[in-house]
Amino acid sequence: MTEISARCVPRSFKNKKVLVVGGTGLIGSPLVDLLIEENAKVKIVSLDHPSRANPKAEFRQLDLREPRNCLEACADMEFVFSLFGVKGSPKMTAKRPATFFVPTITVNTLLMEAARISGVEGYLYTSSIGAYPPAEVFKEESVWSGPPSPNDRFAGWAKRMGELQAEAYKIEYGWDDITTVYPANVYGPFDNFDSENAMVVPSLIKRAIAASESGQPLVAWSNGSPIRDFIHAKDVALGMMVAVKNAPGHNYNIGSGVGTSIKQLTDIIVNNLPQPVQVQWDTDAPLGDNIRLMNTYRIRSIGFVQQISLEEGIKDTINWYLKNKNETSKRYDPFDTV
Repeated sequence: MTEISARCVPRSFKNKKVLVVGGTGLIGSPLVDLLIEENAKVKIVSLDHPSRANPKAEFRQLDLREPRNCLEACADMEFVFSLFGVKGSPKMTAKRPATFFVPTITVNTLLMEAARISGVEGYLYTSSIGAYPPAEVFKEESVWSGPPSPNDRFAGWAKRMGELQAEAYKIEYGWDDITTVYPANVYGPFDNFDSENAMVVPSLIKRAIAASESGQPLVAWSNGSPIRDFIHAKDVALGMMVAVKNAPGHNYNIGSGVGTSIKQLTDIIVNNLPQPVQVQWDTDAPLGDNIRLMNTYRIRSIGFVQQISLEEGIKDTINWYLKNKNETSKRYDPFDTV
């Protein structure tokens, strides 16, 4: 395992101009909160409704598929956290792969180039667990040991191109302060709860609450055996801060390192609902990869400590959704566009 040396004195963001792309989203919202707590001067760029933005940050609604908008976003910034990504279910990935691939590779390429041109000091690039080749445990050294999983082919390759771009900048321009992170299966408030393309946690929460309210059973996909590494968005945001402050310029997994089956996850959700619900398993639904776990030694070695347990995080997410389910439509949905 590669050893990473942490800074003797962690970096401070006090009074620094920091751009957070995707700062109204699942990970971006708690990241903005952390930066503001450190008195950073935060600018958010997003296509979400402005009401989702922290009022203490500057908000700009810019389409970063346009080069001039990337340059405008990065102008005068000292740090950029790029959390851009197209979030959707495996079913939607198979049905609409271009909607994943094209915006991802376009925005990631243009934004990093705009940051370089603008003289940005530090840059965090958010890759994906989908960039990894199939394995039971993902280690940072093995990202390029094979192609991404067939279940993540388009999004995985698009994210890998950003990593390659960062490497090219390090070689040609000596820009060593580019940090890459691979979040595990992230969940929490501000997630995508769309019925057609939500990921497993928000999808189960939304359908479980609807089943509970209607008195109908919850139909859960597959047989519950696939194992995933779930981590709350606040912990991912914390991991990003730890990486950029303590040992930038490397790549890091950010996960719990603990495997949880879909059945265990479903039980936790059901046990924390306002009303009880029965579960029925749709064994004809696809399973996906059997197991996907993060090796988190590297991020822990520079000071990251997970703060939120899965049960605590699920409770938090359920409560947020119950209070805000009428507001979830204010999230920009790329699948609603042509």
